[in-house]
Amino acid sequence: MSAQSGKNGKGEKAGSPLFDRELEHLPQALRWREWMARVEAVIFAAPEPVSREILTQVIGRDCSLDLIIEDISAELADRPYELVRVAGGWQHRTRPAVADAIRSAFGIEEQGESLSEAEALVLMTIGYFQPITRSELSSFFAREISRDLIGKLRRAGFIASGPRSPQPGAPYTYVTTPGFLAHFGFETLRDLPDFEKLEDAGLLNKEKLLGDIPGAMERW
Repeated sequence: MSAQSGKNGKGEKAGSPLFDRELEHLPQALRWREWMARVEAVIFAAPEPVSREILTQVIGRDCSLDLIIEDISAELADRPYELVRVAGGWQHRTRPAVADAIRSAFGIEEQGESLSEAEALVLMTIGYFQPITRSELSSFFAREISRDLIGKLRRAGFIASGPRSPQPGAPYTYVTTPGFLAHFGFETLRDLPDFEKLEDAGLLNKEKLLGDIPGAMERW
């Protein structure tokens, strides 16, 4: 029977009366194993990180999703893949240690359009101070941030257009995307590297950045 069919051929969606989330007819141990299987299956089948809201639809109301995730992760400890929490949800990912084997098996080359240090720095600045305009970025870096650079970050799925700026002409602003969080393994923007560490490394100057970007003091 396919995942789309149920009793009498009717679909049994997680939110429908036909879907048994509680599994009260099962002993506790078997109930827990079934909840684990459901959660892992949903994450495995999804192309994007799966949110807590979605996962709680397939387990009982008194079941702890965090404990379920812990138990699944423990069982995957010796496997070449793991559950990671990124972009506000959970996702199956292969471990970095097997990346070379995967690329070799499928003839995959390193990402063709990798970011230069300068491009990565622009991206991180957008992450810290979004929404931010291209002219604000240019002001901070004391050089023109080209449309081509912005286009490259957009093609990579790292940034998107944000709200119009209240500045004259209402230019577009730029914000990071869930794809940015997922790619770099961040759950939320709060997981961005500590600004002070970037300052210590000489990559960013907080005082100059806040002075050159209008409204940055209020956003910081």
